[in-house]
Amino acid sequence: MTKLLENKIAVITGGTRGLGLGIAQAYAAAGAKVVVAGRSQSTIDKALKELPEGQAAGISCDVGDLEQVEALGEFALKTFGKIDIWVNNAGLSAPFGPTVDIPTDAFMKVINTNIIGVYNGSMVALRYMLPQRSGKLINLLGRGEKKSVPLQNAYSSSKAWVRQFTLALAAENKGSGVEILAFNPGLVDTDMLRQVEAIKGFEQRLKPLETVIRLWGNTPELPAQKALWLASGATDGKTGMAVSVLSPQKMMGGLFREALRVIRRKPAPPIPLTIHTVAPNH
Repeated sequence: MTKLLENKIAVITGGTRGLGLGIAQAYAAAGAKVVVAGRSQSTIDKALKELPEGQAAGISCDVGDLEQVEALGEFALKTFGKIDIWVNNAGLSAPFGPTVDIPTDAFMKVINTNIIGVYNGSMVALRYMLPQRSGKLINLLGRGEKKSVPLQNAYSSSKAWVRQFTLALAAENKGSGVEILAFNPGLVDTDMLRQVEAIKGFEQRLKPLETVIRLWGNTPELPAQKALWLASGATDGKTGMAVSVLSPQKMMGGLFREALRVIRRKPAPPIPLTIHTVAPNH
């Protein structure tokens, strides 16, 4: 029986942990060979132990550096011979709090990863995909893609940029044989979500996040399956599609489960959340 991604080669930035690793595992299980990129060799080595031997390779890469992203593409080509799928998953968030209080270097790290990284990854991926007239370029969205989010301005505005950039890129390359797709994985319960930073004085305003995770958080496996669908033949000819895991139905389902818990007087399951305090930028 042919697997969904048999003979496909996928590159996944931020692919060594969390959602990125979940996507890599889903793609490998579907028959693809995967190249995962992360910031350190230690995280790459750890991730490769969780992927099928012979189906995975990894390389350290700062996606904000074009030369390193170009080296990632060359590594994938040298290792597996081609690139069929490229997922720009690498992402960062700045400390929670007013924009004027966010340390400048923290804000710029988000820009360099979430914006410059997506640009770099998209440009390198298209260098390979456009000449072969095939491929799937998948850019990750997130909270803020359609609406401003106060106190999370670095992350949310970066995702608004990614959405507009991706949809424009898809329109420019319509008919090229390359599908350019936007994917919002919803609230993914990972270390990035549980280990958060807040500007001093704004820590308590993050406490509701525990309830939000309980209501609508998903383990990486669920959005990874949607990412698998996006990378498959099911989206052939559907360039410019923007897909979100968190639908109105899923939101209502979370509220319904929470209401049942309250009615039955069951205790809320613990949601360990670590908040690190950051001094304001003045």
